[in-house]
Amino acid sequence: MRNFGDLFLGLDLGQCSDYTAVAVVEPAELKGEWDPALFAWRKVVQLRVRYLERIALGTPYPDIVERIRHLTRSGELAGRCRVVADATGVGRPVIEMLQRADLGCRVMPVVVTGGDKEVQDGEYYRVPKRDLIAELQVLLQQGRLQIAAGLRDCETLVGEMAEMRVKITQAGNEQYGAWREGQHDDLVFAVALACWGARQAYPLDGVQYWQVPM
Repeated sequence: MRNFGDLFLGLDLGQCSDYTAVAVVEPAELKGEWDPALFAWRKVVQLRVRYLERIALGTPYPDIVERIRHLTRSGELAGRCRVVADATGVGRPVIEMLQRADLGCRVMPVVVTGGDKEVQDGEYYRVPKRDLIAELQVLLQQGRLQIAAGLRDCETLVGEMAEMRVKITQAGNEQYGAWREGQHDDLVFAVALACWGARQAYPLDGVQYWQVPM
């Protein structure tokens, strides 16, 4: 197993009745199946959820920004993380607060859309919600997303994942969200954002190989 250099902090910024959620994901490169045709081992990129946190409802944005600064400046995250922040509801003001907070790392603002194509607009990324959730589901199905059982809020995250469903609107559009009214999905999206950030840096698709020394 080989760990990559960066960790990815997904930040789902809540509003009023919604929690702000934090998830830290670490990519790791594992040895996969043996390919006799190429006489080499396949490489498999696995993502590991290393940290989860729900910030208390009603926490002011300046306090949230300070909490993120503390995390990115502490422990294993210091000097080796990227913050992937949901800029959909809060807009530019909170993102600018994060950018001015001396986090010691890059901030990647993501605007979640109902479209069908990822685009980059300056330093902002516009990403379909469908892509974020579908990719998370694929990672789980393939066993490439690992969640440690002892993590804080782990059970809440697993519960949110179990409640995620695809809804079809009258206009024929897909909606990804909680199955029941009142269900939160903040931790799911924090993890999805972190996984999306990891994919930008370390593509998870395609086949790579470890060559056997001759």
